[in-house]
Amino acid sequence: MSPGQVREVRKEIQQFLLQYEFGLREIETKLSILRDEFLELRDYNPIEHISSRVKSPESLLEKVARKGVPRDLASIREHVTDIAGVRVTCSFVSDVYRLFELLTRQDDVSVRTVKDYIAEPKPNGYQSLHAVVDIPVYLSSGPVSVPVEVQFRTVAMDFWASLEHKIHYKYDGGVPDSLTEELREAAATATELDARMARLHQQIHGPRV
Repeated sequence: MSPGQVREVRKEIQQFLLQYEFGLREIETKLSILRDEFLELRDYNPIEHISSRVKSPESLLEKVARKGVPRDLASIREHVTDIAGVRVTCSFVSDVYRLFELLTRQDDVSVRTVKDYIAEPKPNGYQSLHAVVDIPVYLSSGPVSVPVEVQFRTVAMDFWASLEHKIHYKYDGGVPDSLTEELREAAATATELDARMARLHQQIHGPRV
């Protein structure tokens, strides 16, 4: 491939990823509106913080090669669903499910897949609610449906996942059995902490509407 062709391919991928950046903005706007409405009308904020990212061209091409996905953009859009990702960290487990429901029942949000790792944690203890949703992005050339992965988790789940990621990075995936067992125990502790804090909050403030 000539240098000119390489530049053209890179430009095409960057334009492709721009659609995912716009999709992220749409989802983030919807979540921000829900947060602001809760604060204004109910004096309660179910969202601790929101983070987002779009894969870099290099990271995307590495994943495409690893999964054996054809390198045309239509195939990539169909088979790689975590190009754009939003992580929503909530106060309580009930907030996770409430925000998921409020987001996904909106008319322009279509749910593609849902994986509930809170109801059924992964073997290592990981907990989170994952949803891949399609959101329309309106460009000058017309509307484009963009998949965005949205992860909902509590503060305790997020802390555990961050630590687990650092441990796996340090050991390059070969985590000793003793640490793996401690991580599972820590996940159980995080689950109990979520339940205890929810009970305390309800005792102080009463059931949330």
